[in-house]
Amino acid sequence: MSSNTTQSSFIDKFLNFIEKTGNLLPHPATLFAGFALLVVIVSGIVSMFDLSVIHPGTGETIKPVSLLSIEGLHRILTQMIHNFTSFAPLGTVLVSLLGIGVAEGSGLIGAALRLLVLSAPRHLLTVIIVFAGIMSNTASEVGYVLLIPLSAVIFQAAGRNPILGMAAAFAGVSGGYSANLLLGTIDPLLAGLSEEAAKIIDPQYIVNPAANYYFMFVSTFLITILGTFVTEKIVAPRLGNKWVQDESAELKPLSAEEKRGLWFALVASIGLIIFVLAGLVPEQGYLRDPKTFGILRSPFMSGIVAFIFFAGVISGLAYGIGAKTIKNDSDAVKGMAKSMETLGAYMVLVFFAAQFVAYFNWTNLGLIFAVKGSEAIKAMGLTEIPLMLSFIVVTGLINLVMGSASAKWAIMAPVFIPMFMLLGYSPEFTQTAYRIGDSVSNVISPMMSYFALIIAFFQKYDKNAGIGTLIATMIPYTIVFTIGWSIMLVIWMLIGLPVGPGSELYYPGSN
Repeated sequence: MSSNTTQSSFIDKFLNFIEKTGNLLPHPATLFAGFALLVVIVSGIVSMFDLSVIHPGTGETIKPVSLLSIEGLHRILTQMIHNFTSFAPLGTVLVSLLGIGVAEGSGLIGAALRLLVLSAPRHLLTVIIVFAGIMSNTASEVGYVLLIPLSAVIFQAAGRNPILGMAAAFAGVSGGYSANLLLGTIDPLLAGLSEEAAKIIDPQYIVNPAANYYFMFVSTFLITILGTFVTEKIVAPRLGNKWVQDESAELKPLSAEEKRGLWFALVASIGLIIFVLAGLVPEQGYLRDPKTFGILRSPFMSGIVAFIFFAGVISGLAYGIGAKTIKNDSDAVKGMAKSMETLGAYMVLVFFAAQFVAYFNWTNLGLIFAVKGSEAIKAMGLTEIPLMLSFIVVTGLINLVMGSASAKWAIMAPVFIPMFMLLGYSPEFTQTAYRIGDSVSNVISPMMSYFALIIAFFQKYDKNAGIGTLIATMIPYTIVFTIGWSIMLVIWMLIGLPVGPGSELYYPGSN
């Protein structure tokens, strides 16, 4: 790989510039604090001018509200706690992680991933690893810290370049971040942010955590196919079979206790599935809407986060009992507590993000910007396909300097969701396009949280590996994923399919 230094020199220079620029940005929490302060100042300035728009839904004249006033100060002081505690993503993420913490702490998720990749036939190894990477997103960072180094060991044991195995896993885990057969912690988090933004236009609007599920489900197979193609046809020939042998690498099979734990978890999961089906399949099932007996607005759909929690707890406890990794209630609670330990920085981020979103709504700046922005876009004459493709590209570029999916969406959602709602597109559809752009550039973004860790993994087998090495290896995935996923979105739009349960492409309240 070091022989390609000349070829990748331009990439190195470009990404070094991106890295330095990105490092100049303050912490996301500081950014939100600055944005909140900026909103206060801008609201005071804008309110001095004769600026107004007509609310597209009510016909009411909307003017900016100044927070740079005595009344604004009082509102900021008295509503600060409420802004934080009522912020939609906060509770959903905390509850989801409590359940997944039990599954992760018991060892269920790690054992399931090892079983998946170890049982794969050699000719399907790449397919299974890319697929496992995509599925690992259900449990947040597990794919990064477990599957990627494990894939290197597996490929080395098969006589193939271990870096190729890591590239395939990284493509699935990070490049396929918005594809999955299951709902994970990111789904309720983004849905909560989208809902907060949608309420700028429609205060009663609700975004379901399963809003993108149909699109995600199909995307799982698309990204698995594309990831496998890039790995075998583009990356493998470039990497070759030269690497530093790691004699300490040992691929351990599942122990008898782990296998028993997986059987226990399977039985428990089947029991939960039977419970859910029994409540949904009958026309008057106990999980359907008690008034209409429908599913879209049922307690099941609105309680998706609760089911993520119960699924994690029940399967995690079952595995822990079978594998003897959970001996008492304290062990289960420790798993929950450990998952909460990772949320310290997130809680700080949410506090400032909640203030920013609240101020943005109070001042009417979001609504005014959305109306003016939608008028400008209409004047440009961009049709829906070029518009959404442009949005994907913009999101991908922003992702190069701001890695956190939730932090970016907390900033972008209050601007783009109301704007696109006024242009006729649903918040769920806008969120879908955002997730594509956010995912495809993850693998080449120096600002991605685990980027430095992946470089360290690479250096275990190539001592000269650096940021340019990683980028040069992963750029083909970004290019192919962007093209393939965009084509899929265009086809989806042309057919007019909903992106999730009750999540149509178009906003019904638009004119």
